[in-house]
Amino acid sequence: MKIEGIGFGKAILFNEHFVVYGVPAIVSAIGKYTVAKATPYEKPELNLEDNRQATPRYKEDKKDQQLDSIRRIIEKMEIDFSNGGVNVELAGNLYCASGIGASAASCVAMARTLSNYYGLDLTDDQINDIAFEGEKGYHGTPSGIDNTASTYGGLIWFEKKQENIMEKISLANPIEIVIGNTGKVADTTKAVAGVRERKEANPDKYQTIFNRAENIAYLAKQAFHDEDYHEIGKLMTENHKLLQQIEVSSRELDFLVRLSKEYGAYGAKLTGGGLGGNIIALTPGRNLQEEVANAIEKEGFQTVKTQIGVRRDGDLE
Repeated sequence: MKIEGIGFGKAILFNEHFVVYGVPAIVSAIGKYTVAKATPYEKPELNLEDNRQATPRYKEDKKDQQLDSIRRIIEKMEIDFSNGGVNVELAGNLYCASGIGASAASCVAMARTLSNYYGLDLTDDQINDIAFEGEKGYHGTPSGIDNTASTYGGLIWFEKKQENIMEKISLANPIEIVIGNTGKVADTTKAVAGVRERKEANPDKYQTIFNRAENIAYLAKQAFHDEDYHEIGKLMTENHKLLQQIEVSSRELDFLVRLSKEYGAYGAKLTGGGLGGNIIALTPGRNLQEEVANAIEKEGFQTVKTQIGVRRDGDLE
């Protein structure tokens, strides 16, 4: 008996970091995913086999966080191993790197496969709550945006409130993007803490930046409704400049953003925690996607060619 569950990878299109403070963000599932497979295990415990492909040192550097995450998931699901343990294998085509929701995808996939394995028949809302608990092991105080995209798929407007606001943004068809990997594993907890310290030290400066970030989110939402991809790209590039101003970008991220734009991307920005990890470039159409990806790869960086707006199994690559 082998039971599976999947979690989508994600790309934050607007307002990572700002979202922690209640500023609206837009996030999308991508066409890459993590799959978790559960089989019986002889010892009364959860045994993990992590067979995901990853950036060098990613899995080693995240090991302690991963163990804390699994512990949290088991506790939240109240799983009892007295009648035997479970072996969970993580695999799939989502390459593990900072910024594309690898931890959230693994939490969602694990929650789903455990729900299936133990016959819990949990809803997506319940899976999302469990994955959010698991994300605390990786990020300390996560916004909830990653696990939400990973659970539900599609394009999502997200606001962190007492009760999180989540609204689907309709998109006629998935849109091609290129994800460029700096190869640097980022510590999201450290990045978030740094923003908090600087914001407290420079409240007026940061309030101005945060106000513009909020404005950009509403403009981008309208641009998605209008299917105005040039406007979306322009706003993504401006959003990257705001992220530079709050000091979460890096030399490599800035280089990949510039390079993507030079080769025709409609817009580009870092995605995720920053200080390393990935950029996303908006490249509607397969030809433009290929051109931008080739340019990044020629400079020695890895790419993922995928789509945003992925909302069902039929969209998966």
